[in-house]
Amino acid sequence: MKALTPSPIAQQGVALFVSLMMLILVTLIGVAGVRMVSLEEKMAGNSYDRNLAFQAAEAALREAEKYAEDNKPTPAYTDADATCPTSPSSIDNCTSGVCPTPDHDCVSRWEDSTFTGWTDISSSLETLLGTMAGDAPQYFIEYLGNTFNCSDGGASDPKNCKRYRVTARSHPATGRATVVLQSVYATN
Repeated sequence: MKALTPSPIAQQGVALFVSLMMLILVTLIGVAGVRMVSLEEKMAGNSYDRNLAFQAAEAALREAEKYAEDNKPTPAYTDADATCPTSPSSIDNCTSGVCPTPDHDCVSRWEDSTFTGWTDISSSLETLLGTMAGDAPQYFIEYLGNTFNCSDGGASDPKNCKRYRVTARSHPATGRATVVLQSVYATN
């Protein structure tokens, strides 16, 4: 009897095929891992950028509230009874650091691209935030009136508190995160 031995001609290179498939699989896993790490890096960068923008806007908000507390500004006129402004000069009627009472039927100042009444924060805060946050954060103050109840209980006239709506924004470079914050600030 003759022993059967496989002839070299019968082998077809299956080991080569299997190793190429494994190489392709490992390459795909590696490419997917690099893409995932790249995406996570972008997400972390965007989160950092947004946090800087939030801190810049909050610094502007606090500075505006301090301005309102220290100066208690009252505009010489109000535009609540006027028609909605149709020109930039009508909406930019903010004097002495405060804008007149807004008309609820009109476009909000912070939504109007023609509004130029934003005030930059002081240079000391801008230095503190550094150039990473972009340009100086900005704010504007709108006078809401002085017929609100005071909640401190110590005022002689309980309906003599002034209210201000403070709007602040980060002012970043192009393509960076922008944050807009608002608060209603009361003082007597």
